[in-house]
Amino acid sequence: MRWSKTLIPTMREVPSDAEIPSHQLMLRAGLVRQLMAGAYTYLPLGWKSIRKVEAIVREEMNRAGAVELFMPALHPIDLYERTGRKAAFGNVLINFQVQRGDRKVHLALGPTHEEVITDLIARHLNSWRQLPLCLYQIQTKFRNEERPRFGVLRTSEFIMKDAYSFSASLEQLDAVYQQMYHAYCRIFSRCGLNYLAVEAESGPIGGDASHEFMVPANNGEDSVVRSTGGAYAANLERAETGRQPPPIQTSPHATALQQVATPNATSIEQVSRLLKCSPSQMLKTLIYLADSKPVAVLLRGDHVANEAKIRRALGAGTVELADEKTIRAVTGAPTGFAGPVGIQCPIIADHDVPAVVNAVTGANAADMHLTGVNVGRDYALATTSDLRMAVAGDPSPRGDGTLEVVHGIEVGHVFKLGTKYSVALNAEFLDEKEQRHPMIMGCYGIGVNRIVASLAETSFDENGLIWPLSIAPYEVVVIPLNVADPQVMSLAERFYAELQQAGVDVLLDDRDARPGFKFKDSDLIGFPLRLVIGGKGLQEGLAEVKWRTASEPEKVPIDAAVAAVLDRLTARRAEEARRVPE
Repeated sequence: MRWSKTLIPTMREVPSDAEIPSHQLMLRAGLVRQLMAGAYTYLPLGWKSIRKVEAIVREEMNRAGAVELFMPALHPIDLYERTGRKAAFGNVLINFQVQRGDRKVHLALGPTHEEVITDLIARHLNSWRQLPLCLYQIQTKFRNEERPRFGVLRTSEFIMKDAYSFSASLEQLDAVYQQMYHAYCRIFSRCGLNYLAVEAESGPIGGDASHEFMVPANNGEDSVVRSTGGAYAANLERAETGRQPPPIQTSPHATALQQVATPNATSIEQVSRLLKCSPSQMLKTLIYLADSKPVAVLLRGDHVANEAKIRRALGAGTVELADEKTIRAVTGAPTGFAGPVGIQCPIIADHDVPAVVNAVTGANAADMHLTGVNVGRDYALATTSDLRMAVAGDPSPRGDGTLEVVHGIEVGHVFKLGTKYSVALNAEFLDEKEQRHPMIMGCYGIGVNRIVASLAETSFDENGLIWPLSIAPYEVVVIPLNVADPQVMSLAERFYAELQQAGVDVLLDDRDARPGFKFKDSDLIGFPLRLVIGGKGLQEGLAEVKWRTASEPEKVPIDAAVAAVLDRLTARRAEEARRVPE
């Protein structure tokens, strides 16, 4: 491609409304332009990178045995009503009614395709002999993002690779899951991402096991917990700690239990300020409904509850904060004054709770708290559990040092869905004994846009973007210094043609512009390798070859310039390939 024949609107200044590096650089390098909040046009350079990512995704999904199809983005709303996800999605689901003749039809723009694929399979697969099967697509998704920001990292319209597996047994599901997991590792490695595969909660999508693929980034909106020894990584909602149940006994330093007035002080911050104590000296008592039954959860005042851990500790199907009526029934007081002393429901506690000596807690009476609260004497615990969000400094559950919390960008997620959707949509199979069973599903998603944005967010310097060869818009840019010089342009055209014939993705910068201007654009966009012809070098029979991150160019003979470029590309491709797991 010739620069003069394509659209590359670079920008010298940082856009005032671009908050983070990836947004700034993708705008400045001419990769994207915003149409409205949450919707972007991919310009030719950005779209080339997207298509290269898609090609890698297709190659690896096909290699792993998945089969591509393409599903509609327009869905009948009843599919989401049958699975209960119309209510679960809430305002995120873009849905509307259209007039068709004398009737109105209620539709949704697909935020994902579990319902659509399951409905399809329910109609066309019915035997264990047809399983397992894994299907995938690359499709545009739509979600009503209330706070679109950070460029293409958080939008209402985005490109996603989503795959769905259907199995007759857990063993089949496990096998497909591992194939997809390995394919994801290869995809992200081939795209040049520094990523972490982290344990994750399945969340509202359903299922009982999942992993997220995160790119550590200062501006990532997700929190990732990892061990300093490198053996453990999980998202914040899933992260375990290596803490163990402590001894449960009353401290010899226990003071007398006292009731103190705390009018209108219902939060940890308000009470600690009023009583001049630290939040870590307080115990918060949260009342939950676990499968509709009340239970009190004790945490240290400066810690945050983890509802997924609470649900698992209780062996409950659902856990939610109790309503005001339930709180009054078990505490005798309004919200904000619950405590473990005399509470009328079962109690579970986090590992750190027994270590709080002479704690401050709610008194189960309006506008009252207790001081001098101690385990054993004032309330009873049989044991403790890991019930809170992990924090930096916690011991690793794998015994390899301590935990640290970093920010990350989610680029992929794999789920073991189980039978949530197959039961709701009647996707069943007949086994060898002609008995019916729901198919066991898996779901595997990749944010295609996010791969490009994550690279832009984490791979740059003061001059601009830094791309791997694999997904760079162009691998090589040929820069003639003086396009008005016939000798310079003759060589540039020859090099351009020979590199194209050799299969190199090359751009010829044929603009009539100053050399410094061209070099700055080349560095801003981040073309991995540039070949420069003209100036003093041409008089000496030399051309310049320079990697994007090299401090100085290499001078090579004119006649060997194309060979030099090809040799360097071959070596760099081999280097990138060595980073990809077998």
